[in-house]
Amino acid sequence: MRSYRELLRTPEYSPFLLSFAAYAAAQTIGGLALGTLVYRATGSPLLSAVSMFGPQLAQLLGAAFLLSGADRLPPRAILTVISLAFAAATAVLALPGLPIWAVFVVLLLQGLVASLGGGVRGGLMNEILPKGGYVLGRSVFNMLWGLIQITGFATGGALLTLLSPRACLLLTAACYLLSAAVTRLGLTARPPRSTGRPSFSATWRTNALLWSSRPRRLVFLGLWVPNGLIVGSDSLYVSYAPSAAGTMYACGALGMFAGDLAVGRLVPPALRPRLATPLRLLLAVPYLFFFLRPGIALSVLAATVASVGFAASLVLQERLMSLTPDELAGQSLGLHTTGMVAFQGIGAVLAGTLAQLTSPATAMTLMATASIAVTLTLSALGRRAERRPVARLERA
Repeated sequence: MRSYRELLRTPEYSPFLLSFAAYAAAQTIGGLALGTLVYRATGSPLLSAVSMFGPQLAQLLGAAFLLSGADRLPPRAILTVISLAFAAATAVLALPGLPIWAVFVVLLLQGLVASLGGGVRGGLMNEILPKGGYVLGRSVFNMLWGLIQITGFATGGALLTLLSPRACLLLTAACYLLSAAVTRLGLTARPPRSTGRPSFSATWRTNALLWSSRPRRLVFLGLWVPNGLIVGSDSLYVSYAPSAAGTMYACGALGMFAGDLAVGRLVPPALRPRLATPLRLLLAVPYLFFFLRPGIALSVLAATVASVGFAASLVLQERLMSLTPDELAGQSLGLHTTGMVAFQGIGAVLAGTLAQLTSPATAMTLMATASIAVTLTLSALGRRAERRPVARLERA
């Protein structure tokens, strides 16, 4: 499958995208509104960053105990329930007078609920698309996410000049309700991909199996760590440039869109595996220049160019699917998504802490340096792993 027309003619793929579009719009507008609300209330870069990305840390608990549900629960039902739960939680966050500690309790609960979403959604897309269509379908999914971020952050920034953050959160809750409705009415009820009941023990067993393979471990770490460190830098946009944060997020999403378009549609399949390391380096290098405290225009340019590197995830996801049995695709993608967003939360906490101790610009530079170091280390370990089988054959 190489054409967008063929892809969009695939039954259920369009409503699948529409339901995700509403969900993604809610996340972008709501995240910016909540980060702004917390920053206005506390003046803390750390708490602002954690309010936007910290809930993803809670997904670690979900990955450890709940992730077997990604393959053992009916996908349409669970995606509908997740959207409804987020609508209710966001409405609570919009309540006037809600103390800051209560905000973070609600965000913790949201993170636990969200831990199933990535695996269920990824596994369902793998079912909807024919064999050979995953990379193109995932690239469109990622590009849609980029477009929604562009429009969502730009719209969120504009709305925050007209409305209060709490009013924006109520609009976010409405978007979650729309996502639930499209999921329930537009998708077919499917049985779970795997038999058995979801349980803590089943989650642990399958996670251990997925983690037991060295090639899969390196792919998981490549998907999680460099990405998470750079999202930590992204989480400081509000404190780095409060008046331009929406623009920086929107232009970063534009860069992400361009990267996914190029890798998913234009790059030949044989060339894609070679791009994982260069793209991860591109993701970090532009942030090194924030140490010089560039103006808004150069900061926006750096964020845009760096975000092209997020397309590395597309390359690595293709490799992950080639290393994973079909019946474990949902939990494997769920483990990838949960680990990725959890490391994004860790990155936000670490970047926010560094910003408290130094400055947002210095913290962004330090996070980029760490991301580059991790990427180069993983690349070296990957090359060593590829050489080992050859050496054994030669000795034989």
